[in-house]
Amino acid sequence: MRPSRLLPLIIATALFMENTDSTVIATSLPMIARDIGVDPIALKLAITSYLVGLAIFIPISGWMADRFGAKRIFSAALAVFMAGSLSCAWANSLEGFVISRFIQGMGGAMMVPVGRLVILRSVPRNEVVQALATLTIPAMIGPILGPVVGGFITTYFDWRWIFFINIPIGVLGIALSLRFIPNIKEENVPRLDFVGFILSGVGLALLMLGFASGGHLIPLRVSIACVVVGTICVVLFVLHARRTPHPVMQLGLLKLQTFRASIIGGFLFRIGIGAIPFLLPLMLQVGFGLSPLASGSITFIAAVGALCTKTLAKRVLELTGFRRLLVVNALIGAVFIGLNGFFTPSTPHWAMMTILFAGGCFRSMQFTSINAIAYADVSHRDMSSATSLSSVSQQLALSVGVALGAGALETSTWMRGAHSIDASDFAIAFWIVAAIASLSALVFLRLPPDAGAEMSGHRAIKNQPPSSGMELPVEPR
Repeated sequence: MRPSRLLPLIIATALFMENTDSTVIATSLPMIARDIGVDPIALKLAITSYLVGLAIFIPISGWMADRFGAKRIFSAALAVFMAGSLSCAWANSLEGFVISRFIQGMGGAMMVPVGRLVILRSVPRNEVVQALATLTIPAMIGPILGPVVGGFITTYFDWRWIFFINIPIGVLGIALSLRFIPNIKEENVPRLDFVGFILSGVGLALLMLGFASGGHLIPLRVSIACVVVGTICVVLFVLHARRTPHPVMQLGLLKLQTFRASIIGGFLFRIGIGAIPFLLPLMLQVGFGLSPLASGSITFIAAVGALCTKTLAKRVLELTGFRRLLVVNALIGAVFIGLNGFFTPSTPHWAMMTILFAGGCFRSMQFTSINAIAYADVSHRDMSSATSLSSVSQQLALSVGVALGAGALETSTWMRGAHSIDASDFAIAFWIVAAIASLSALVFLRLPPDAGAEMSGHRAIKNQPPSSGMELPVEPR
């Protein structure tokens, strides 16, 4: 089988495991919170601790792959993720659960970015869109099965069993990666930028912790201090990166217009998406009183919609090009996020599922396009740095989405003078994150019409004569 088809299917085991895990946990959060004796909103720290683990270790994922080989790092990352899953199953307190999720984040920080790096360095540039779509097709089975399986296990058995799902998947992934993934390495890899690693890791971790806590579980002054110190560390890293020949994250890549649009526009759009796995199950279970199984039987349909459009991404991009698709899809996707805010306990389940299905279709197309255009003008040499920086941005956006969603819930509850969340508190949360997601259209609108034309194969651009030399050079393959 051609590398562009075989490798995505193997690496999809990591995405499948990560996506299954996140959707299962989202469905089971209220039951987990009840079992360990905490407020459901408090478990946002468990979601955030995973993202903190990602933020700390993603910046060095590209360097690790270049230094020790992609196959070795990818396999080790799967093993660490499995260890974190077992630790989650044995957790008996909020602190233990948060630490276990952090361990999972350490593994996830390596396996997904390194897997994507293998694809980007192994397939021709004009096949990247299809390869990335193929990568996510098997992975989307996780979000389809996750809510239903998680709801079933949580309702009729024990939520701890949901974490054992990762073990056989991880074992299969390790076996396939050791056999088929090439141990891609780079020659003359520079020494690790240890100072940059510390500054970026501490800065991003404190920012996520400060945003997520918001004074809910730790004193407000501590949350504010986390944000302030985290911001200072990030600023110091930016200054450090400008003076260092080989920083842990090459911020100079942001000079590429396509990469910059993917980072900034993708960040805004993902804020809206990052809030959905946190807000939607809480609304259905805590706000509407549904069981975990009933909740999962509704939310899984969004992943079905996403799966249905994965194979269409390349064809649509050939017709529209990146800019038109990204602008229009950003607005449509934001509308479907906002529609979740109009759900009430009396809304028919079929109506909810229809909206979630359609929203999943458009979001899937948007994510494939955002992920692909990021690498349209990145050279082969800078691919590892680009995947690390892109992955950090993605996870930080998801963390901000969770923090904003939770903050909106808490604010609405406080304004009502209540002590617990109600169904009416969710509407404003969905509308806020939807508005932020819609702002990404303004970023994508600044792209030139022929942005990423070599990768998209946009016919209208391909049939035009060459422009006056304004395109960025593309390194020969």
